[in-house]
Amino acid sequence: MIKLTKYREQIAYLFFGVLTTLINWIVFTSFIHLGVMLIISNIVSWLAAVIFAFFTNKWWVFKSTTKGFKSTLNEGLAFLASRLLTGVFELILVPVFVQFGVDGMIFNTEGLDAKILVSIAVVIGNYFISKFWIFKVTSNEQLSLKSTGGEDDE
Repeated sequence: MIKLTKYREQIAYLFFGVLTTLINWIVFTSFIHLGVMLIISNIVSWLAAVIFAFFTNKWWVFKSTTKGFKSTLNEGLAFLASRLLTGVFELILVPVFVQFGVDGMIFNTEGLDAKILVSIAVVIGNYFISKFWIFKVTSNEQLSLKSTGGEDDE
């Protein structure tokens, strides 16, 4: 039988990723219904989603142990930069995929298959960037977590 605790981090990442997407969509839809311009609605909803994703990733997914304003600000800026980078990656790759023939109609939307493929790559990329760059645990922190029972010893 598979021990879910072994995959706690990945499950939490997917769970909070779904919530992040919902926040993005809810904020976007709310702003549109309030008559806010499309581009402003999209920017605000993206920022709300990134802020939510940062704190859920910091506290519950990767359980970052950094403390203090400066350390949290540095993590936050690195997180924002990484999300901007993968966002640009997505903006560039979707049209490239469509141009190279990944342009089937899904739900009557041309290029949605390209968008889905690139989004999967972006989600995976964001996970590894967050795990190994932004919220990385040092060897000393790892030993400290294990000795205090803060992590499964498997």
